[in-house]
Amino acid sequence: MEKSPIDQIQAQALEAQVLEVLKTCYDPEIPVDIYELGLIYEVQAEASGAVLVRMTLTSPACPVAGSLPLEVESKIRRIEGVGQVQVELVWDPPWTPERMSEAARLQLNM
Repeated sequence: MEKSPIDQIQAQALEAQVLEVLKTCYDPEIPVDIYELGLIYEVQAEASGAVLVRMTLTSPACPVAGSLPLEVESKIRRIEGVGQVQVELVWDPPWTPERMSEAARLQLNM
């Protein structure tokens, strides 16, 4: 079933809100938000309020592996209209510094 134009607009608006929230989440060891670090691989939002985020960490041994995805989920749930939230931690492709935005590289003097 194809999405209506209104559903597409609602989904895009929700996705934009999710992206703004992701920019408030930080890896405590790096003073750059997880979006600019390139830790967010995918965001899908539906007009129904369902949100899926696929993300990674800088390393599988990262000390925030248990807490950062929970923080992301918690912050997304606070967005008005959000229903189901799924935060999936993925390791493929592995994160590398090349995934960082230009702004993040400048902030970290890279």
